[in-house]
Amino acid sequence: MLETIKNAWKIADLRKRILYTLLMIVIFRLGSVIPVPLLQGDVMAEIFANKENTLFGFINMVSGGAFQNATIFAMSITPYINSSIIMQLLCVAIPALERLQKEGEEGRKKIAQLMRYGTVVLALIQAIGLYFMLKSAVVNPGFLSAFVIVITFTAGTAFLMWLGEQITDKGIGNGISLIIFAGIVSRGPQLVMSLWNYATAGNYGWIGVLAIIIVAIVVIGFVVTFNEAERRIPVQYAKRVVGRKMYGGQSTHIPIKVTSSGVMPIIFAMSIMAFPGTICSFFGVTANSEGFWGWMLRNVFNTTTITYGVFYFILILFFTYFYTAIQFNPIEIANNMKQNGGFVPGIRPGRPTSDFVSRVLSKITLVGAIFLGLIAVLPIFLNTVVGMAGFAIGGTSILIVVGVALETVKQLESQMVMRHYKGFLE
Repeated sequence: MLETIKNAWKIADLRKRILYTLLMIVIFRLGSVIPVPLLQGDVMAEIFANKENTLFGFINMVSGGAFQNATIFAMSITPYINSSIIMQLLCVAIPALERLQKEGEEGRKKIAQLMRYGTVVLALIQAIGLYFMLKSAVVNPGFLSAFVIVITFTAGTAFLMWLGEQITDKGIGNGISLIIFAGIVSRGPQLVMSLWNYATAGNYGWIGVLAIIIVAIVVIGFVVTFNEAERRIPVQYAKRVVGRKMYGGQSTHIPIKVTSSGVMPIIFAMSIMAFPGTICSFFGVTANSEGFWGWMLRNVFNTTTITYGVFYFILILFFTYFYTAIQFNPIEIANNMKQNGGFVPGIRPGRPTSDFVSRVLSKITLVGAIFLGLIAVLPIFLNTVVGMAGFAIGGTSILIVVGVALETVKQLESQMVMRHYKGFLE
């Protein structure tokens, strides 16, 4: 990775792209410390001090702490993530959007435009909800204060969306992913302080810290391995004679990644498990409250309990299969192969090929789902067994950071190869 970055730095065009990307990330971090007008940051920090088990904890993680500090980028890029998820589901459910998605570059541009509109609408709705929840932190509650705060939150998200698109067009890597990456990595100093406090005050001391670091390195190694792992289904194309020319006779493969769904199943499962706690927080119900929902928050929707880990794991399995079913259509794959004269060696074209791809996909998805589930529940194990409450090697954070880093390096390598061939042709 370091060698790739070093070689890319020597190319003037890539150096400009890298510097542009770093500049945009610096702007993102600067905006993450600019406070929202008419909001008291210290009061907001107290409101969200004990909301790690809700959706707000995930938003705060992605925004790099900007949410808890009441800054203009408090909502981060989460409305864009939600909009993209909704759009993917609608493209499967609505035939018109599905056709638009298959129209090539023009269709993708229209889908992207709809996604932008959806992001602004969701950001506006989320900002309005936040205002009513944060009324105790508003300096002078009223229409003017509500207007300023809601518009600031919404504009912050819209600006981040634009910032991400600029990075994608003029920088290196996927802009939205890099913004999330920067937000998570920016919490590194806080992680170091948590380790230090645990080492000086915890029961296990420095031995426990060393064990946690070793576990983190092993987890990162497994994430890299599974992120790159894939099952290749061999495909043979028959020879065809058209006029005086012969076409086909090629051997290729269909790559199916073990973790093709990425981190989406974890985000879906996290949202479902955090939803009751989020709704309860709007009505002032906490884990210390009496009654049914107080008991549920303490024993079922508390991230430090085994019960939460079991439900969380099951939901990740379900959403992994669900998201993979959206991405892959074995019948469509088999039909495309048949139309182009391709076949899997030993498997008849048509329905048998579709069934074969389905069986392979089911097995690979099971392995990927179990891996994602284990990575996601690892913090619960650490908190329950090791006893390190308040600190967790977040599986979501590791998956995002490692995935974005690998993807960015791959894009750097492809850019270098492309420029190498251009220079050769010239």
